[in-house]
Amino acid sequence: MTAQWYALQSKPNQEQLLWYQLELNRIETYLPLLSVRPVNPRARKLVPYFPGYLFARLDWHSQSFSSVAWLPGMRRIVAFDGEPASLPEHLIAGLRARVEQANQEQTDPLSGLRRGEPVLVKAGPFAGYEAIFDTRLNGGERARVLLRYIASLQVSLEIPAAQLERVRLRR
Repeated sequence: MTAQWYALQSKPNQEQLLWYQLELNRIETYLPLLSVRPVNPRARKLVPYFPGYLFARLDWHSQSFSSVAWLPGMRRIVAFDGEPASLPEHLIAGLRARVEQANQEQTDPLSGLRRGEPVLVKAGPFAGYEAIFDTRLNGGERARVLLRYIASLQVSLEIPAAQLERVRLRR
């Protein structure tokens, strides 16, 4: 019999410990992690896609059940009627693709913007107005822009970064 993928449940908040233990035992694993931008800069930047779970490729004929069942951080192998439930290869491949796509979509709306560059306000009370990017504010989720209000008068606004879009220069 060949190795198949199985879902493993870890003890609370010990997914990475279990992943590390499996890697030490040379077991192929997959721990889907999402990159996030936390409010607290000291908080974790990677969080499990399925908190409390990870996947391992196991061959029960060449590997004993107890070698996995008693690893630090391990709670149980997901099973139905006492039989470990295997997962098809295409499901893991699809999950990898989905997590990778989600991580790529998690881009910073202010990346590459420099002071003085034009931006468009996409939402909120000033939606549709063009402004000039001034600076990123603490936490990175907000920005200060200068909005040309009347004639040459510029007003400083603090708005969520997600409401800004870089203005493409027309050629």
